[in-house]
Formats: sequence, C-alpha cells, structure tokens
Amino acid sequence: MPNLHHAPLTRVDPSTLYRIMALRVEVFVHEQKIVDEVELDGADLLATTELFWIQDERGDVLATLRVLVDDTVHIGRVATAVEGRGRGYAGELVEAALKAYPGVVEISAQAHLEKWYGRFGFVRVGESYLEAGIPHVKMLTRAG
Repeated sequence: MPNLHHAPLTRVDPSTLYRIMALRVEVFVHEQKIVDEVELDGADLLATTELFWIQDERGDVLATLRVLVDDTVHIGRVATAVEGRGRGYAGELVEAALKAYPGVVEISAQAHLEKWYGRFGFVRVGESYLEAGIPHVKMLTRAG
C-alpha cells in the first residue's frame, strides 16, 4: 500500500528526493515538452518549501507536488507517474497539502484541469494565460 509523506527538502531521504525530481523531469520535460522552463528552479531549496509525495513499498514515487510559502501559499509541480495515474494519488496529495496549509491557497493550474481542481475548492481568478506554452488559469481556495 503506497504511503503519503511530506517534508522540507532537507528532511527528504536523498534516494527519495532523486525519485521525486526524476518524476517531475519525466512528466514536465519529457511528456509535456516544457524545455523552456527550468524544472529545477531553486525554489525547492527554500526553507519554506515543502514536498509532498506518495511512495510505494519498493520506494518508487508515484505522485508528487510542492508547496511554496512566501506572501502566499502556492501548490505547484503536481505530477503523477504513468503507473500511478487513475488511482487518486494526485487528489490525495492536494487534499493533504490543503489540510497542512489551511486558508487561501493559490495554484497556477493547467487550464484543462480547472474542473478537477475545482473539486478541492479552487476557483478561477482572472483570464487564461500561457505558461511554458500551455494554457493556464490562476485559481484560489477560499479561506478555510
């Protein structure tokens, strides 16, 4: 049974961290062809950033996301491995992040996922825009 974890980067086992980053590169760079954006942007190193992931008994990371905290709380880098898709792992991670960070949370959602994020209480704010060549929408939760 896969388990959900979360921790700042400094408290993530190096082999698990490698698997998290490899999954993000696989999804965003290889699958979605986002090569004009730097996937490893340095934000993971910030003391206020927390990584969330679901890992199976073999150590494989099946899904991940990160939470950036500065003036706002922002969920990003939501990625699910091919073998983990359709099992609700990304939703589990979003729910865990929202529980860990009650209040207003922001996400820059790929536009085709607007309804999916709406299931978790996110509402669209403003017009669509392009980010890394993909249509996105800014979405916020209401204060908890």
